[in-house]
Amino acid sequence: MEKPTIIEKSTIIQKPTIIDPASLDLWWNGVQNKVDVMLSRGIELAPHAAQSGGYDGLKLDQWISGFWPGMLWILYDLTAEERYKLAAWEWDIRMERHLLEDNHFHHDVGFQYLPTSVLKYKLTGDMDGRRRGLAAANFLAGRFNLAGQFLRAWNRDMTGWAIIDCMMNLSILFWASEELQDPRFSQIACAHADTVIKHMIRGDGSTCHIAVFDPITGELLEHMGGQGFAEDSSWSRGNAWALYGMTNTYRYTKKEKYLHAAQQVAHHFISSLPEAMVPPWDFRVPNASEAPRDTSAASIAASGLLELAEVVQAEDANKYRSAAERILKSLSERYTAFDEPQHEGILRGGTGHKPAETNVNVSLIYGDYYYVEALAKLQGWKHRVF
Repeated sequence: MEKPTIIEKSTIIQKPTIIDPASLDLWWNGVQNKVDVMLSRGIELAPHAAQSGGYDGLKLDQWISGFWPGMLWILYDLTAEERYKLAAWEWDIRMERHLLEDNHFHHDVGFQYLPTSVLKYKLTGDMDGRRRGLAAANFLAGRFNLAGQFLRAWNRDMTGWAIIDCMMNLSILFWASEELQDPRFSQIACAHADTVIKHMIRGDGSTCHIAVFDPITGELLEHMGGQGFAEDSSWSRGNAWALYGMTNTYRYTKKEKYLHAAQQVAHHFISSLPEAMVPPWDFRVPNASEAPRDTSAASIAASGLLELAEVVQAEDANKYRSAAERILKSLSERYTAFDEPQHEGILRGGTGHKPAETNVNVSLIYGDYYYVEALAKLQGWKHRVF
């Protein structure tokens, strides 16, 4: 079989206007140094959270398993340094073994296989990467609930649950539709996005985390707070997932309703930010000014806003790009651990699951990944993961 044409999903992000080139280079060097230190120590399990020192490690069937190799592939794409490629190459192979042997995978296969198998295929033409990516898309499509028009979240007894995070997983379905020239995958992705617009994005652009449906009739039963403060609050990372995910959905479909939803959520996110541009873990938590921040929500939103800036008119584009740069500037100047050689994380100040009091004020691998992804876009990176 012939090697496929390399896929490029987006144009180059315009040059930064708020962040000066010297600072951008400094932060990018800091990122590369951090990654190099982790490489020198050897990474076998999937990095997740770091309080101080090294990241803890989870099995490769966990939802965060794609972010570390995703960073490696981005660095390889921008530097052409083979060590990043070599370090990333085996990850999706090892992930596939878990998928076949002790499967705890669920709706988050997009998070896992887009930064690994699919990106590997885009950058190198590896046909096994393509095969694994398509298998993951098939797995996700198989979780679609026809009555409720949603992709079910998690496993066990949560058969009627849908969560806002899954907006980011839709990209693997859109990719599969393009790759196979088969509309079924994109039809499922659009159906889920439509359900999110109807039931999970409020009129003011805030979002809920969990919507629970009757899995037989498809009737909406309730909303749940999940990792947010309450069912009617606005978990900031969920807001960022929705912003970025709806932007991706518009980029793939060019349907205006998805762009409107992305902008609606973006306006809520930006207008709710404190002066320092890094959100509390929930925008509506009491005494939000004293609540723990979530740098992962900030980095996800920054990368999503840069993407949104690429698909709108100039006036709006400048607004979104400016907000993204202000977020990244604050993260870089206030929350990076570049001067802490023993700490593996790049960003401090992440909040994993505040209601459960787990991983509060830590480094989170997904916060690091989206920070790296956003800086890469400002560096002129052409490829897209989501």
